This record gives sequence, structure tokens and C-alpha cells, in this order.
Amino acid sequence: MRRDPVKDFDFDAPPDRSGTSSLKWDRYGGRDVIPLWVADMDFRSPPCVVRALDEHVRHGVFGYTLPPRKLVETVLEMLERDHAWKADAEWLVWLPGLVTGINVACRAVGRPGDGVLTSVPAYPPFLSAPVFSNRALSTVNHVLQDGRYAFDFDAVEKEITRRTRLFVLCSPHNPTGRVYTRDELLELARICLASGVAICSDEIHCGLVLDEGARHLSLASLDPEIARHTITLLAPSKTFNLPGLGCSFAVIPEAGLRKAFLAVMRGIVPHVNALGYTAALAAYREGEDWRQALISYLQGNRDLVEGFVSRAKGISMTHVEATYLAWIDCRELGLACACDFFEEHGVGLSNGADFGAPGFVRLNFGCPRGVLDRALVRMGDALEKIGK
Repeated sequence: MRRDPVKDFDFDAPPDRSGTSSLKWDRYGGRDVIPLWVADMDFRSPPCVVRALDEHVRHGVFGYTLPPRKLVETVLEMLERDHAWKADAEWLVWLPGLVTGINVACRAVGRPGDGVLTSVPAYPPFLSAPVFSNRALSTVNHVLQDGRYAFDFDAVEKEITRRTRLFVLCSPHNPTGRVYTRDELLELARICLASGVAICSDEIHCGLVLDEGARHLSLASLDPEIARHTITLLAPSKTFNLPGLGCSFAVIPEAGLRKAFLAVMRGIVPHVNALGYTAALAAYREGEDWRQALISYLQGNRDLVEGFVSRAKGISMTHVEATYLAWIDCRELGLACACDFFEEHGVGLSNGADFGAPGFVRLNFGCPRGVLDRALVRMGDALEKIGK
């Protein structure tokens, strides 16, 4: 008999996050609002991580910590096993957060006033990091093709100018949940490299592919020449629900690009904290059973959301191939702000305007199913009121 991996872990028991200074939950402190906004799952982290952290805490010393040799070895093994990418240890640059990496990349490539290009909707730091870095942000819209969000390659090519130095990619894509194909990634890389544009590839959701027929492909693994022009950003934080522990890393094969990246970090970007390293090592070495169980549970939650949206009037969404995020089109409702509307009815979602797409909302279904059920009931009741 085939074992059900979900039964080995209790994803249905909601941890009480009230009074924990949670960014996600404190936003609505004192209000009856179910928070399904920021990409932070409401699941306890893998037991192997909790055990490793407990052992570290009992040791009682939290000094400055270098990247553990075992963690470096484990990451290199993971890249080769899961991404068919044989990397060198010297390519790794450790970071206290992936958003830090996006901002560093914008500063490391080109000069002040140069251009950074991305495709919208986009994870909000993609839109803010170029501005913070004194770069000129330009965007192109994703397009719907056969019910899936895709790159508009003609628009990408036309938007590149002589000053464009960097394309910021999210793969798998947040917020649409796309897993890009090899052909799509190769075409994007061809366009960028032909114009001397480097690529920063945020692949933080690569461990959360939900469709059995889909496979994440790391852009830099596809061709050594692409790798020479790519900064790949990775972390265990989304896959294993460790965002508050701040351990991420960049993989930068080309020595000159890596030197520029490190130069920007110098004196500004802090080291990864000791517990972050401990959690990352435990997650990557021992967390696979938990990850598989999580994926099975998220598949059920995803199907629940997609079923609800398919029956609801005035909203729509595309199929979520990866991540735990649903990108919902509310433009047909004709509301001034769909995010505010649902919040008034007890469900806190992310505002599509922050992603460069007003009229949309992003729903985080990384939560116990009972919580998600209650949220969808509230959303359904709210939508019925519009129709009356």
C-alpha cells in the first residue's frame, strides 16, 4: 500500500501566531481578518529543523559564524541532484535574505542611471530595487497564451535599450505560479545575451513545483554561456517555511560578476546569522519527506482555491503550477480596490497594484485547510453581496 506522506506531518493543526510579533498576523491585530497575504506559510517548520535549532540553542553560543562546510557540500549536491548543475564552492555567496540579493544585483550590474528590465506582474521588490539602486526601471507585461502567463518576447526585445544592463527574472513565477519551459528560458536568455544584458534569476520557489508534469529548470544550468551572465538567487526559506531565519545564497559562476556583487555587499550586508545556517543545513539534508508531504497538502489547497474561483462570479485565475500563491483577476468586479473589499469582509490579501497589476489580488494558500475554508466562505459571501 502506498504511504500517504501528509499523514506523517500535521499540517491541519494551526499554530497560534497571535502575540508572536508576526508580520503576517499583526497587520490585522485586534480585527477579525484572516491573513492570506505575505508569502509566509502558517505551518510549523520541519521537525528536523526544530531539532537542529534546539540542539544549537542548548549549545548556548551564538557567535559570528562561517558557512558550515557541510552546508556548502549539501548545497552543491542539491544543485547537481535537483538542477543537473555542477557548481563550484567558490561560486556561492551567502546572503541574509533573497531580497537583499535582488538589491545587490541591481547595484552590481551597470552604473547609476542604467536600466533594469522585468516583466509584470512582478514580486514587489523587483519594482523597488532598481529605484533604490538609482537604476531606471522598465517593465513589459506578461501575456496570456492558452490560459497560461507567458513572456511577450517581442516586447522584451523592443524594451531593451543601450542602457539596459539587467533583466530580473522570477522562476517559478511569483505571483502567477508559472513553471517556465526550457524553450521559454532559452529564448529569454538569447534575447538578453544578444544585447549584453545580464540576468538575475530569483528561484526561491523552485522546491515548490505542484504539478507532477512540470519541472523547474535553473536558468544558469542550461548553458555555460548563460551561466556566465547570470546571478541565481536561492534559499530554503519558502520551501521549508524559514523566512524569519534569513539564510539565502547567490550562485555566480563568472568571477568578474561575482567580484562586483561582493564589492557592493562589502561593509553594508551583514553575515548570515548562526541559526539561519543551522536551519538551512537541517532542511536541505533531512527535510525531503516533509517537503513531499507539504507539496501534497498544497496541491489539495490549490485545488480548493481553483475550484472556488471557477464557481465564483466576477473573478478568475490561471492554474497554479508552483508556489502556494493564487493570482486572482478581480477586474470584472469593477471595484476601486479588490484588496480593500475583501479585507472589509474579513480576508487579508495582497494588492495586485503592488505587483504592477491593479485589479488583481494574490492569495496565499499556504495555511491549514480549515483556515482556507473559512476564508473562501467569507470571500464567497462578499461576492454574493456584489450581485445583489
